Amino acid sequence: MRRLPVYILIQTSGAMRGEPIESIKVGLEAMVASLRQDPFALESVYMSLITFNRTPEQLLPLTELENLQIPTIQQPTSAGTHLGEALEFLCKKVEAEVQLSTPDRKGDWSPLLFIMCDGRASDIQLFNQILPEVKRRNFGSIIACSVGSKTDVENLKKITDQIVSLDTTDSSTFRQFFKWVSASVSIGNRSIGATSDLVLPPPPPEVHTVI
Repeated sequence: MRRLPVYILIQTSGAMRGEPIESIKVGLEAMVASLRQDPFALESVYMSLITFNRTPEQLLPLTELENLQIPTIQQPTSAGTHLGEALEFLCKKVEAEVQLSTPDRKGDWSPLLFIMCDGRASDIQLFNQILPEVKRRNFGSIIACSVGSKTDVENLKKITDQIVSLDTTDSSTFRQFFKWVSASVSIGNRSIGATSDLVLPPPPPEVHTVI
Protein backbone atom coordinates (compact mmCIF):
# COMPACT_ATOMS: atom_id res chain seq x y z
CA MET A 1 0.00 0.00 0.00
CA ARG A 2 1.37 3.41 -0.98
CA ARG A 3 1.69 5.90 1.84
CA LEU A 4 -0.17 9.22 2.06
CA PRO A 5 2.12 11.57 4.04
CA VAL A 6 0.26 14.21 6.06
CA TYR A 7 2.25 17.09 7.56
CA ILE A 8 0.76 19.34 10.24
CA LEU A 9 2.66 22.56 10.95
CA ILE A 10 1.57 24.42 14.09
CA GLN A 11 2.68 27.80 15.40
CA THR A 12 3.19 27.77 19.19
CA SER A 13 3.96 31.46 19.72
CA GLY A 14 1.78 34.58 19.73
CA ALA A 15 -1.90 33.88 19.07
CA MET A 16 -1.44 30.16 19.77
CA ARG A 17 -0.25 30.48 23.37
CA GLY A 18 -2.36 29.25 26.27
CA GLU A 19 -5.74 27.66 25.67
CA PRO A 20 -5.33 27.21 21.87
CA ILE A 21 -2.36 24.84 22.31
CA GLU A 22 -4.24 22.70 24.83
CA SER A 23 -7.29 22.69 22.56
CA ILE A 24 -5.19 21.67 19.57
CA LYS A 25 -3.98 18.51 21.30
CA VAL A 26 -7.61 17.56 22.06
CA GLY A 27 -8.47 18.14 18.41
CA LEU A 28 -5.48 16.15 17.13
CA GLU A 29 -6.39 13.18 19.29
CA ALA A 30 -9.97 13.31 18.00
CA MET A 31 -8.68 13.47 14.43
CA VAL A 32 -6.43 10.43 14.86
CA ALA A 33 -9.28 8.47 16.46
CA SER A 34 -11.54 9.36 13.52
CA LEU A 35 -8.96 8.38 10.89
CA ARG A 36 -8.41 5.05 12.60
CA GLN A 37 -12.06 4.23 11.85
CA ASP A 38 -11.31 4.57 8.11
CA PRO A 39 -9.75 1.32 6.77
CA PHE A 40 -8.16 3.13 3.81
CA ALA A 41 -6.59 5.79 6.03
CA LEU A 42 -5.44 3.22 8.58
CA GLU A 43 -3.49 1.41 5.89
CA SER A 44 -1.95 4.38 4.11
CA VAL A 45 -1.89 7.61 6.17
CA TYR A 46 1.41 8.54 7.81
CA MET A 47 1.44 11.72 9.88
CA SER A 48 4.12 14.17 10.99
CA LEU A 49 3.73 17.01 13.50
CA ILE A 50 6.03 20.05 13.39
CA THR A 51 5.78 23.05 15.72
CA PHE A 52 7.51 26.40 15.42
CA ASN A 53 8.08 29.68 17.23
CA ARG A 54 11.61 31.09 17.07
CA THR A 55 12.77 27.63 15.99
CA PRO A 56 10.99 24.67 14.36
CA GLU A 57 10.87 21.22 15.94
CA GLN A 58 9.55 17.94 14.59
CA LEU A 59 7.62 16.44 17.51
CA LEU A 60 6.47 13.48 15.46
CA PRO A 61 8.33 12.06 12.44
CA LEU A 62 6.27 10.55 9.66
CA THR A 63 4.43 7.78 11.57
CA GLU A 64 1.72 5.29 10.61
CA LEU A 65 -1.66 5.83 12.26
CA GLU A 66 -1.61 2.51 14.09
CA ASN A 67 1.48 3.46 16.13
CA LEU A 68 0.84 7.19 16.41
CA GLN A 69 0.73 8.91 19.81
CA ILE A 70 0.14 12.67 19.98
CA PRO A 71 3.12 14.18 21.87
CA THR A 72 3.02 17.05 24.36
CA ILE A 73 3.18 20.45 22.65
CA GLN A 74 5.43 22.74 24.66
CA GLN A 75 4.71 26.43 25.27
CA PRO A 76 7.58 28.73 24.20
CA THR A 77 9.12 31.17 26.66
CA SER A 78 10.51 33.50 23.99
CA ALA A 79 8.76 35.62 21.40
CA GLY A 80 9.18 35.44 17.66
CA THR A 81 7.45 33.60 14.85
CA HIS A 82 9.96 32.33 12.29
CA LEU A 83 7.54 31.07 9.66
CA GLY A 84 10.22 31.15 6.97
CA GLU A 85 12.55 28.93 8.99
CA ALA A 86 9.64 26.59 9.75
CA LEU A 87 8.83 26.19 6.04
CA GLU A 88 12.50 25.62 5.24
CA PHE A 89 12.64 22.94 7.97
CA LEU A 90 9.45 21.36 6.59
CA CYS A 91 10.91 21.17 3.07
CA LYS A 92 13.97 19.31 4.40
CA LYS A 93 11.77 16.81 6.26
CA VAL A 94 9.61 16.19 3.20
CA GLU A 95 12.72 15.65 1.08
CA ALA A 96 14.12 13.17 3.61
CA GLU A 97 10.90 11.30 4.47
CA VAL A 98 8.71 11.16 1.37
CA GLN A 99 9.56 8.26 -0.93
CA LEU A 100 9.75 9.10 -4.64
CA SER A 101 8.83 6.68 -7.39
CA THR A 102 11.61 4.67 -9.04
CA PRO A 103 11.56 2.34 -12.06
CA ASP A 104 11.13 -0.57 -9.63
CA ARG A 105 8.77 0.91 -7.05
CA LYS A 106 5.84 3.28 -6.76
CA GLY A 107 6.55 6.09 -4.34
CA ASP A 108 4.27 7.82 -1.84
CA TRP A 109 1.21 9.82 -2.82
CA SER A 110 1.72 13.58 -2.96
CA PRO A 111 1.83 14.78 0.67
CA LEU A 112 -0.87 16.92 2.27
CA LEU A 113 0.05 19.96 4.37
CA PHE A 114 -2.06 21.64 7.06
CA ILE A 115 -0.69 24.86 8.59
CA MET A 116 -2.11 26.50 11.73
CA CYS A 117 -0.70 29.98 12.34
CA ASP A 118 -1.41 33.71 12.30
CA GLY A 119 0.56 34.22 9.07
CA ARG A 120 3.06 36.59 10.65
CA ALA A 121 6.73 36.03 9.83
CA SER A 122 9.51 37.54 11.95
CA ASP A 123 11.93 36.35 9.25
CA ILE A 124 10.10 37.83 6.28
CA GLN A 125 13.14 37.72 3.94
CA LEU A 126 13.66 33.98 4.44
CA PHE A 127 9.89 33.46 4.24
CA ASN A 128 9.76 35.00 0.76
CA GLN A 129 12.89 33.13 -0.35
CA ILE A 130 11.61 29.70 0.70
CA LEU A 131 8.19 29.92 -1.01
CA PRO A 132 9.44 28.51 -4.36
CA GLU A 133 10.94 25.55 -2.48
CA VAL A 134 7.58 24.83 -0.84
CA LYS A 135 5.90 24.78 -4.25
CA ARG A 136 8.58 22.44 -5.60
CA ARG A 137 7.62 19.82 -3.00
CA ASN A 138 4.45 19.07 -5.01
CA PHE A 139 2.02 18.91 -2.13
CA GLY A 140 -1.29 17.36 -3.12
CA SER A 141 -2.96 20.14 -1.17
CA ILE A 142 -1.94 22.89 1.27
CA ILE A 143 -4.60 24.15 3.69
CA ALA A 144 -3.84 27.07 6.00
CA CYS A 145 -5.90 27.76 9.12
CA SER A 146 -5.60 31.35 10.31
CA VAL A 147 -5.75 31.80 14.07
CA GLY A 148 -6.08 35.05 15.99
CA SER A 149 -7.48 38.49 15.25
CA LYS A 150 -4.24 39.88 13.77
CA THR A 151 -3.70 37.34 11.01
CA ASP A 152 -1.51 38.29 8.06
CA VAL A 153 -3.74 36.76 5.40
CA GLU A 154 -1.56 38.13 2.58
CA ASN A 155 1.35 35.99 3.76
CA LEU A 156 -0.88 32.93 3.90
CA LYS A 157 -2.08 33.64 0.35
CA LYS A 158 1.55 33.41 -0.78
CA ILE A 159 1.58 29.82 0.49
CA THR A 160 -1.85 28.61 -0.61
CA ASP A 161 -5.23 29.75 -1.89
CA GLN A 162 -6.99 27.35 0.49
CA ILE A 163 -7.34 29.34 3.72
CA VAL A 164 -9.85 28.91 6.52
CA SER A 165 -10.38 30.75 9.80
CA LEU A 166 -11.90 29.76 13.14
CA ASP A 167 -14.60 31.56 15.13
CA THR A 168 -12.89 30.87 18.45
CA THR A 169 -9.90 28.96 19.78
CA ASP A 170 -11.65 26.76 22.33
CA SER A 171 -11.48 22.96 22.36
CA SER A 172 -14.92 22.52 20.78
CA THR A 173 -14.01 24.63 17.75
CA PHE A 174 -10.63 22.94 17.30
CA ARG A 175 -12.31 19.55 17.58
CA GLN A 176 -14.63 20.51 14.71
CA PHE A 177 -11.69 21.82 12.70
CA PHE A 178 -9.70 18.60 13.07
CA LYS A 179 -12.81 16.55 12.32
CA TRP A 180 -12.92 18.45 9.02
CA VAL A 181 -9.18 17.83 8.56
CA SER A 182 -9.71 14.08 9.05
CA ALA A 183 -12.48 14.13 6.42
CA SER A 184 -10.15 16.00 4.06
CA VAL A 185 -7.39 13.43 4.64
CA SER A 186 -9.80 10.56 3.97
CA ILE A 187 -10.87 12.17 0.69
CA GLY A 188 -7.23 12.83 -0.21
CA ASN A 189 -6.45 9.18 0.47
CA ARG A 190 -8.86 8.19 -2.27
CA SER A 191 -8.29 10.96 -4.81
CA ILE A 192 -4.56 11.75 -4.80
CA GLY A 193 -3.22 10.37 -8.05
CA ALA A 194 -6.68 10.13 -9.60
CA THR A 195 -6.98 13.89 -9.91
CA SER A 196 -4.54 16.80 -9.74
CA ASP A 197 -6.80 18.82 -7.46
CA LEU A 198 -8.05 17.65 -4.07
CA VAL A 199 -11.69 18.70 -3.65
CA LEU A 200 -12.17 19.40 0.05
CA PRO A 201 -15.37 18.56 1.91
CA PRO A 202 -17.49 21.55 3.03
CA PRO A 203 -16.21 22.93 6.36
CA PRO A 204 -18.37 22.94 9.51
CA PRO A 205 -20.06 26.20 10.63
CA GLU A 206 -17.18 27.03 13.00
CA VAL A 207 -14.68 26.98 10.12
CA HIS A 208 -14.90 29.78 7.55
CA THR A 209 -13.33 29.87 4.11
CA VAL A 210 -11.20 32.99 3.57
CA ILE A 211 -11.52 34.55 0.10
